[in-house]
Amino acid sequence: MDETSAPREGLLPASRPAEPRRPEAAALDGTDAVASLERSLIGLVESSREQSSEDPFRNPVLAVTLAITKQLDRGGIGADDLDALFVRLRARALAERAERLRAYVGLDEGEDVRALPGRLVDGVPRKSGDFESLADLVSRTAFAVVFTAHPTFGMPRAVASRLAQAASGGSEAERAPAIREAARLSTRPDANIRLDDEFDQACIAANNGREALDAFNGALLDAARARWPDRWGELVPRPFAIASWVGCDTDGRTDIGWWDTLRYRLESKRMQFDRVLRQLPDIPATGVVRGLAGNALAAVNRQLAVAPRLGDKPSLEAVHRFALALIIERERAQTDAGALLAGLAAALTAAESEADKRAIAVLRAGVATHGLSNALPHFRLNATQIHNAVRRVIDVEGEPTDAGQRRSHLATIHALLNDVEEVAVDFGSLAAERASAARLMMTITQILKHVDGTHPVRFLIAETETGYTLLAALWLARHYGIADRIEITPLFETASALEQGIRVLDDALRNPHWRAYLKRIGRLTVQFGYSDSGRYVGQLAATFWIERLRLRLTELLVQNGLSEVELAIFDTHGESIGRGAHPTSLHDRLAYLAPEDARGRARAAGIRVRLESSFQGTDGYLLFGTQALAEAAVARIAEHVYAFELAEEDAFPDYALSNEAGTDEAHDPIYREADFATEFFTIVRQDMQALVDDPGYAALLGTFGPSLIDRTGSRPVARQTDAGGPAMITHPRQMRAIPNNAILHQLGYLANSLHGLGRAAGRAPDLFREMRRDSARFSRAFRLVQHAASVADLDVLRAYIDSLDPAMWLDRARRTQRDARRDELVVIAAALDRLNLAPSLRRLFSRLTMDWLSLHTAAPDLGKMSARLTLLHAIRLALIHRIWFLAVHIPGFRPQSGITREALIERFLRLDIEGCLQLLEDIFPVTPDPTLGLNFGEPAGPRDVGTYEAEHTGLFEPIRRMFAQVREISGMIQHEVGAFG
Repeated sequence: MDETSAPREGLLPASRPAEPRRPEAAALDGTDAVASLERSLIGLVESSREQSSEDPFRNPVLAVTLAITKQLDRGGIGADDLDALFVRLRARALAERAERLRAYVGLDEGEDVRALPGRLVDGVPRKSGDFESLADLVSRTAFAVVFTAHPTFGMPRAVASRLAQAASGGSEAERAPAIREAARLSTRPDANIRLDDEFDQACIAANNGREALDAFNGALLDAARARWPDRWGELVPRPFAIASWVGCDTDGRTDIGWWDTLRYRLESKRMQFDRVLRQLPDIPATGVVRGLAGNALAAVNRQLAVAPRLGDKPSLEAVHRFALALIIERERAQTDAGALLAGLAAALTAAESEADKRAIAVLRAGVATHGLSNALPHFRLNATQIHNAVRRVIDVEGEPTDAGQRRSHLATIHALLNDVEEVAVDFGSLAAERASAARLMMTITQILKHVDGTHPVRFLIAETETGYTLLAALWLARHYGIADRIEITPLFETASALEQGIRVLDDALRNPHWRAYLKRIGRLTVQFGYSDSGRYVGQLAATFWIERLRLRLTELLVQNGLSEVELAIFDTHGESIGRGAHPTSLHDRLAYLAPEDARGRARAAGIRVRLESSFQGTDGYLLFGTQALAEAAVARIAEHVYAFELAEEDAFPDYALSNEAGTDEAHDPIYREADFATEFFTIVRQDMQALVDDPGYAALLGTFGPSLIDRTGSRPVARQTDAGGPAMITHPRQMRAIPNNAILHQLGYLANSLHGLGRAAGRAPDLFREMRRDSARFSRAFRLVQHAASVADLDVLRAYIDSLDPAMWLDRARRTQRDARRDELVVIAAALDRLNLAPSLRRLFSRLTMDWLSLHTAAPDLGKMSARLTLLHAIRLALIHRIWFLAVHIPGFRPQSGITREALIERFLRLDIEGCLQLLEDIFPVTPDPTLGLNFGEPAGPRDVGTYEAEHTGLFEPIRRMFAQVREISGMIQHEVGAFG
């Protein structure tokens, strides 16, 4: 790699003011200069790719990176030029994402939310012949949209808003202004995202969702009125619900106080009463309801006025004041929707106009579904927290997850359940409680008592790996008197949980207390996670194991005589393919999560199934970012939920319930070839588990990967070493699934969606191709792989890996004719040699390449990364390299807090830029020593004279600006891939 043409420069770059922004670079849309720069760089990528096909030893991405580095060295490309180019590249990425979003929810295709109910009303009664069958079908909630708040708020709210507007526009001309506005904004997430911000965004999505549900219910009532003009008012449709766990998810975090959770539930209650008063017709018939809702809203506002704010550690006096407000205003604020529903029913009867009756009926449906909440609450915590709470009253040694202790723990918890002492809960006991699970259970008790007790609440338990956890949660619920008002829900996500899930439920079902609880509550709820399962066993393999577990659940309910118990399946995937979201359409996403075969078997067994699906962070909320998008999303959900009813009679034949999945004669061949499916996904899982344990994989993820992404949520994520700076990742389990996936996106290879598939496909290539061609289930799953391949490139990954290899830098040092650059390259090589990452990274790359070659042989039609996305990686690599070039010029200094200059350079190589610059500002202050010239009454000791303006101007500020551009590119890559994490 020759660098002879670049000018010579001193070891410390001369400080010079930023170049004035050229008029053509300052324009934001399509000036000749910026357009020309884009064309030349895209052309450079394409020509470099062509040349690499003739030269196997050439890395086309590094070649482009070096070419860009030369232009940056010469001043041919300046920082302002890159900023102007970024606006153009952002506009292209955002425009394409808006089009994908529009297509994803089918905004231009298929029936809308107002057309489907007519088909439903026309179809179902003709088959069964009576009004009651329709009421039975739509008066139970069959699907819930759950807004969750994992740290995936990867774009600013302003950009998300304009992106949703652009996707909702009717024509390209209508969409273009929103894209232009969004392109002018940074793609980096909002700074200091707090839980309140996440809650606000979730509320916007939930409100749009509620409006879409109202539109669906209104159309359903219209169709029913046309067919049964005398009975339609009896119909209370509740087909879909909106829920949220924002502010109620305490799994892995201690920064959410119980007062915060109560405040969020009060906010949701306030919004529900606002909705009632807003939608209620102003007629005499609604006077009682209006007075009831108005008084309740005023009472809730008084309760909120004294609620502690987020981040406060409230005093006992503040807690006492809040508690008294909840208790004193309790009756006026209402704690159950019964009175409101009765009032609405009476108003519906008394109303005279059809329009008023319709408005009241739609409003009644929303209240019947959601109670006194704008969105139903989901609470979540970890199984370990449950165990810790019960440990105070259980006398058994060892851990519940220890197989050797399994029976003794089950026997002990059974004995406790035989005689549960119920205790009273007040706000004083809640304030004094220290055990997380007990505190959360008490919080739920107070919410049911003082906020909204209309419906049972969801209680999710992460990392459930033993039936003891469910029984312990049941004991806690009974201990606090809410066992019949809480839905205890295991989360099966880890590899162990997916393997042991049936045994976990079987152990619980063997207990008469658990069986009696299910019969009383009327529902078995199970949560499936796609995050840890996807990153540890591979996303496609995780899908297979989850589906197998779903099929076994149906069998388990039948075997235990619980067919009358509803089965609720809550899929908590994300919006990224690495977390289980299908990339092509919402239709495919829903079918991927709830495949036809599993639903058909449950139907054949007479088990009613409720489906629930999470929509996470900014990416998920986009699908409900406007009312138009929300209505389209609800229409696709309705098509999926009522597929059996909306299709022809023979479209969904009855499935014979079999003892083993895949042995019946379902018409999808993947179920007839059970051996192929089992072997294929077992191989994927084995290879992915081996990859996760590869030291090179941890080095790839953890060296500078975490520094490529901004913080994207309120949950604290960073760990620090004693010596300062980010901790070195030694195993992927040390980071969460979302940054794990996001880093793979940023490094250009989505291993958790690709790795292992090559060897699996190579075992039976002909059958693999047949399944892609003939199996709807397998081909739909494989489209995740196709999308992953379209945003992945081994040359890009190799460029990042080679950047951490001292040999590459020494090769450049051998070839450059510039003495100053040679010195920089040698210092970087020496620092990388101390990190000693290259051997394990080279082995990792070989592992990934071998599997990719096998996959490409089996599926040669896989796409490749676009030239634009490749260019973004190349520009960012050039910026990273230049940061390193500047970092080696940091002057020597005495060790500060144990940090030496060599250690600081290593931190620069890991892109801990913000931490390094903060330290350097202390070591090399830009302001003079304030003690200079002051007489302290003694002979003056040594002082620093002068300031370090040259270092700040020539080193620190350019590094800071380039690192901001590095992070800006990360935001653009997020849009190209289509999701964060």
